[in-house]
Amino acid sequence: MLANLLAQASALSCGRNHDETLAALSASGLPPQEAARLAPHRTFTGNVPVSLLWLDMLDAASLGALIALYEHKVFVQAAIWGIHAYDQWGVELGKAIASAMQACLARREVPKEMDPAGAATLASLVG
Repeated sequence: MLANLLAQASALSCGRNHDETLAALSASGLPPQEAARLAPHRTFTGNVPVSLLWLDMLDAASLGALIALYEHKVFVQAAIWGIHAYDQWGVELGKAIASAMQACLARREVPKEMDPAGAATLASLVG
């Protein structure tokens, strides 16, 4: 779960351009025509503001408050920015990053190529 949190923050802040997306899809074994068809849906500009909230303790009240806060936050931001906040294609990049992030958490290391915000967060968790 923690890997997915860090991965989504990284995906939103850094994104992935069309060429990187096309290369990743091709490397996954998709035929070139299918990779080209999917690439526009899996390309993300990044540079999207990200907020992470940490709690020392999680109980029913704080969990309910967090869920309500995030639902409201996502709805309002999506309305202001004119985006579809529940876009499934956007989740796919986070899943790909989460796999690498999970391995980093297990090894308790921060990769050199990681984005600065993700690296700082991961370092505070594994340090």
